Amino acid sequence: MADEKAPSYEQAREELTEVVRRLETGGLTLEQSIELWERGEKLAAVCEEWLQGARVKLAAAMARRADQAQGSDDAPF
Repeated sequence: MADEKAPSYEQAREELTEVVRRLETGGLTLEQSIELWERGEKLAAVCEEWLQGARVKLAAAMARRADQAQGSDDAPF
């Protein structure tokens, strides 16, 4: 996936759901199953990367909010 543009979280999640559905349905050759599994692993990594980025942004926003709330305690009014 280094060559292609990384999908959005929603795109990766949707494709991952389809990969899981196809694997659960069965009827695939071993080679097809392995290819789908590998694609699923890549998509799961993309989703995790997006989620980790969201966690970092959320933590930063919460820290800013806490800093602002703490700063308002020092206000003279």
